[in-house]
Amino acid sequence: MAGVRQWVMIAVIFIAAVFAGIAPFLKNTAGGTTPSGDQVRWPSHYEGRPLTELPLSKREEAFVRNFPGHVARFTDGRREVIIRRVDAPTRRLHSAADCLRAIGYDMTPLPARTDATGMVMSCMRAKRGNEILEVCEIIRDGKGASWPDVSQWYWSALFSTQGGPWWSYSVAEARP
Repeated sequence: MAGVRQWVMIAVIFIAAVFAGIAPFLKNTAGGTTPSGDQVRWPSHYEGRPLTELPLSKREEAFVRNFPGHVARFTDGRREVIIRRVDAPTRRLHSAADCLRAIGYDMTPLPARTDATGMVMSCMRAKRGNEILEVCEIIRDGKGASWPDVSQWYWSALFSTQGGPWWSYSVAEARP
């Protein structure tokens, strides 16, 4: 009897592994056709504050070349807001924590907070040398749904029949 249970477990693990391997190919994760960057209608305000577009850094420009969507960077006079428009489910949408950790920041999780619309944002503290940032992020669709976590969004988007686009907001504010 133990041998049968062991074979059933092996079969379940094998099926799960095969499914995990093919899941990214069930939908077009390459990004499809999207409007050119200057055709994207970026928000003019965030949480009631007007946004001023900033140029992308060299690192951000290199990332955007392979990103299935569009990326822009803004300031509201107090915070930096990076907005990414994503047109298809993709693993190229990384969390702010992953991006900041990759460039040398130490990350500490913070309690989630709600944004001005009442949606939950994940938050973290990023520290590199004397620089400390509080960073919160959220992903939204145009139908009222939101996700505070990139992985949660990915799986929801991958199996959704609704489709995109989705808007990712990463908001960073310097702290003393």
